[in-house]
Amino acid sequence: MPTIHESVFVAPQVQLYGEIAVGLGSSIWPNAVIRAEAQCVQIGRYTNIQDFVMVHVGYEDPSQIGDFCSIAHHATVHGCRIEDDCLVGINAVIMDGAVVGKGSVVAGGAVITEGSIFPPQSIIAGLPAKKIGQRNSRRENRLNAWRYHRNAQAYRVGEHRGWDGPEYLRWLAEKKAEIESDRDLLLLDKDRVESAEAPGVGV
Repeated sequence: MPTIHESVFVAPQVQLYGEIAVGLGSSIWPNAVIRAEAQCVQIGRYTNIQDFVMVHVGYEDPSQIGDFCSIAHHATVHGCRIEDDCLVGINAVIMDGAVVGKGSVVAGGAVITEGSIFPPQSIIAGLPAKKIGQRNSRRENRLNAWRYHRNAQAYRVGEHRGWDGPEYLRWLAEKKAEIESDRDLLLLDKDRVESAEAPGVGV
């Protein structure tokens, strides 16, 4: 059975089968399908699996998606590893045994073939996909993940305009400032420590 953290937003139309683990603050959007009949699917914290994404395992390879990743609409993730702070574009395909390093961007429509290894901070595009540049995209990718986390919180209460209005613009400016100095991660670490030290929590 899937192990889904209680904070995860799961849209009603999502389909989950097999050994799946999804971490704190992540979100799975309408019509996404995640299947793990063999191996397992592991999704980290504050990651979003967007509409119509397919995550499946290979016969020999699990699918592992790190923290603060965005897997955009209609992408296919199949028996591969996507490290923290990555953005996978619309309709991209990542196949068995491939590795996408931290802070990378996979362009929309790219097809990463079996066993391809891309180092951190790669810009990846094409069919078959190749590294076409290098840029540290970790912070901008993390901002995208935070936006989806905010949107998921809005959807929980039936609010479908979470990216609109002056309050959103204030939040966005504050979050950008936090991310610029990595203070967003420090605040998360502080919250985790305080939760672990709270009465009745922990070992």
